[in-house]
Amino acid sequence: MSTYKKMNILVCSGAGCISSGCKDVYQTLHEHIGNQGLLEEVRVTQTGCMGPCDMGPVIIVYPDGVFYRRVKTEDVLEIVVEHVLKGRVVQRLTYRSPETGDYLTSQQDINFFKQQTRVALRNCGQINPERIEEYINNKGYCALGKALKDMKPQEVIQAVKDAGLRGRGGAGFSTGMKWQFSAGAPGPVKYVVCNADEGDPGAFMDRSILEGDPHSVLEAMAICGYAVGAQKGYVYVRAEYPLAVERLGIAIDQARRFGMLGENIFGAGFSFDVEIRVGAGAFVCGEETALLASIEGRRGEPRPRPPFPAVQGLYGKPTVINNVETWACIPPILLQGPEWFASLGTEKSKGTKVFALAGKVVNTGLIEVPMGTPLGEIIFDIGGGVPHGKHFKAVQTGGPSGGCVPARYLNTPADYESLSGLGTIMGSGGMIVMDEDTCMVDLAKYFLEFVQDESCGKCVPCRVGAKRMLELLERITRGEGQPGDIELLEELCHGIKSLSLCGLGQTAPNPVLSTLRYFRKEYEEHIYHKHCPSSVCAGLFISPCQNTCPANVDVPIYIDRIRNQDFAGAYQIIKRENPFPVVCGRVCHSPCETRCRRGLLDEPLAIRRLKKYAADYGVTHQDEITYTKSKDNGKRVSIIGAGPAGLTAAYYLRRKGYQTTVYDAAPVPGGMMALGIPDFRLPKGPLFAEVNDIANLGVKIVLNTKVGKDIPFEQVRSASDAVFIAVGAQHDHKLNIPGEDLKGYMSGVDFLRDVNLGRFPAISGKSVTLVGGGNVTIDAARCAVRLGASEVNIYYRRTRQHMPAMEEEIEQALAEGVRINYLVSPTEILGENGAVTGMVLQPMKLGPFGDMGRRRSVPLDEPPSTVKCDLVIVSISRSAEVGFVDGLEEVLRSSKVAKDTSTGIEGIFTGGDCVLGPATVVEAIAAGKSAAVAIDRYLGGTGQIVEPLDVERKYTGPVIEEERSRMRAPTLPPEARIENFTEVEQTYSKEAAVYEAQRCLRCDVRD
Repeated sequence: MSTYKKMNILVCSGAGCISSGCKDVYQTLHEHIGNQGLLEEVRVTQTGCMGPCDMGPVIIVYPDGVFYRRVKTEDVLEIVVEHVLKGRVVQRLTYRSPETGDYLTSQQDINFFKQQTRVALRNCGQINPERIEEYINNKGYCALGKALKDMKPQEVIQAVKDAGLRGRGGAGFSTGMKWQFSAGAPGPVKYVVCNADEGDPGAFMDRSILEGDPHSVLEAMAICGYAVGAQKGYVYVRAEYPLAVERLGIAIDQARRFGMLGENIFGAGFSFDVEIRVGAGAFVCGEETALLASIEGRRGEPRPRPPFPAVQGLYGKPTVINNVETWACIPPILLQGPEWFASLGTEKSKGTKVFALAGKVVNTGLIEVPMGTPLGEIIFDIGGGVPHGKHFKAVQTGGPSGGCVPARYLNTPADYESLSGLGTIMGSGGMIVMDEDTCMVDLAKYFLEFVQDESCGKCVPCRVGAKRMLELLERITRGEGQPGDIELLEELCHGIKSLSLCGLGQTAPNPVLSTLRYFRKEYEEHIYHKHCPSSVCAGLFISPCQNTCPANVDVPIYIDRIRNQDFAGAYQIIKRENPFPVVCGRVCHSPCETRCRRGLLDEPLAIRRLKKYAADYGVTHQDEITYTKSKDNGKRVSIIGAGPAGLTAAYYLRRKGYQTTVYDAAPVPGGMMALGIPDFRLPKGPLFAEVNDIANLGVKIVLNTKVGKDIPFEQVRSASDAVFIAVGAQHDHKLNIPGEDLKGYMSGVDFLRDVNLGRFPAISGKSVTLVGGGNVTIDAARCAVRLGASEVNIYYRRTRQHMPAMEEEIEQALAEGVRINYLVSPTEILGENGAVTGMVLQPMKLGPFGDMGRRRSVPLDEPPSTVKCDLVIVSISRSAEVGFVDGLEEVLRSSKVAKDTSTGIEGIFTGGDCVLGPATVVEAIAAGKSAAVAIDRYLGGTGQIVEPLDVERKYTGPVIEEERSRMRAPTLPPEARIENFTEVEQTYSKEAAVYEAQRCLRCDVRD
């Protein structure tokens, strides 16, 4: 970077920023600087890619290093006036930390930049790639001069070998060894080739280096030419990269004029020149022998090896082929020494690696980190994690030849050996992040489509085998999969892998093999259950929202009923698939909304709130609702647990004619719906009205009866043709720290049970401390506020973004005065005279990733602190008690419960919390439905518990595609709610419900 001006403004002009309008920003900036008479003081420069492609257009103002992102032409005058003239940073255009919300003005304060180590990218975004003077000013061509003046050819090769540099194009072969082979090959004519074909989807590191720092490649190729005895080099770059071709051409012309290419370079008697060869875009030409064939003017097809190109390559002569990134590492190795480069990375994977972060990640773009940096650090610390609150699912590395790495391997070092051990490859550095909305079967199909299209067709295994695999995947994603398809896929994969001629065919099965290895259940869901869990394969579902609803509620149809003001009809549509519309309208975690395609336009549809409106209408207009009862079929089913799973199973079994009895130890029905959710979220009147609907069908509900204590399980079993065990996870785990036996220590579930049963704990004026981060903790905290606690503090061992509680409930708690303290963990509960007086807290930090993709919290090397409190409420994990059934605990521990809730024990089924762990209400409802289906089949029925909905799917009004804000539900203000348990969220008005329903895009209507 030049420093002869008082201020330098760098405008990123990489391909990404060009597409977002950086050229106009540069021109406008130059004009305003000129209009202010500052051209002598301020220098405006176009650079190559700075890295953060999603933030473009980006500019950096030096000497302060202020980083501006998403700059529009209308923002430029403000930057010139405020920053350039007045020295005041335009804060709104700087980067805002997603963790703290603070504006970070300096480039080096932003995680995306400060956690990188730039070697290959050292000049990208720092110099004007079209000015050789700027490259020279940054020690450009010094390495070439050092090699020619101070080193012998073999010393150059040895330095590259000592550095441990391996080819960055994919295979990871030793660069120094490759040079050594060519140097030792006989003959006076040798060649040096740069492979800049880079055809991997999602990979753009080579292109960006050529666009941002082309001289580094030219210098490295000249160094190699000197080391191996070559005088001619070729850069093979695809025609789809016109900017790279243009800037590379400019660089070659400049290097020739400055004597860096051509005859007698640096007067050392060494001559070397470079030409560009533009490829037509065939992916197979990225394979080195196919690339050489293309340069020679022949069809780009791979040939068998040996002989390898290092011995017999271009025009039959010894040829060194490296990719762009490999070349870019050569000059700094010679300047800073091989020991310096080898000190970066791991024992076997030295140096740094450039990755192109793409897909479902906050910060897409180019990054460079030391080899061995864990995948989780790359994706979450530098990449910023997955956007929109979605869950990380996998990362695909290595392009079409790579594989997918699931969340449980986020601690894996990004190096050649570690990735290979997981069934993937480093490749050229493409890294595509996937979230919960990615279907892994569809992903494998996408890469197979790419490979099949790009296959040169020379060998049968690749040409025919890839086509057969693609046909299988297409059939599976259409819902036409058959038993045996998975095994056939595996057989084809192994055959293609072992018999194909080149690396393209040999690695083509990797995406399929890795997804089968880590996501086999998704294939089984597609084949055996005709279900795409990610709502991607359109042939397997009606609409994304319906497909994502665990209870399978036909969302578009009931919303259309609301749109047309048929509110009773909407209620009955919901009730077909879900016996608790009132409950789910209030407490459902709304997975349907996460897949709503309206969210791609503005905001997801408020599906839960529309359900609440229809449910409340149905409860208060029972005269408009019709019910049907089935005749007894003479068979008996007993259900243990009157929670959502048990009552749902009872509802559907009774409608099929089974005599159904439900047992529960509690004094009221509803399980955690009644005992674990406070009235301000779920009033008990509407809940019990829905339970009464089930009882009115003829379901017998026996309360205050604990099976295994008040009544023997064998008595229940002998009186039944089948038993469904649906006991909830109502037993909180302990912290296992000193002080849990003190008076004033409670579990969160026990606390909420007392509150819901009207046994309000006497905590007025007391300080309440809660430990945990789930909905039970948040609900308990909000109850404590209403019961008059003097202060309420939650302590959570991770950060807010890791809290499993619903975001809107966290917001409500904060509005009501609850304080949430993050990254602390209790180590002891203090007490005097047998009662709680305080708690000892250990500061924590986020450490390695756990199996679910969340960071574990680990203790900081800091002394603990002490807080005073009168009551400690803990809810960190819960489990169900199933010891009353011989052998069931072992079945649950071994995860042998089938998808249809069968336990393998004759006549006994189980589901809900005792299988899933603490589940949401709608997940428990889904488990109850599955149990009803399984029991009906077991007892000789068809398993059809809900008749198919006979409805014409058509538009009943215009589809509103212009942006329209989501209708917010009214809520009680905090000051009006904290002294009572009145429901906080109010129901939509009729007008609001109709307005919101009109936003539905009707994804279920297929044109």
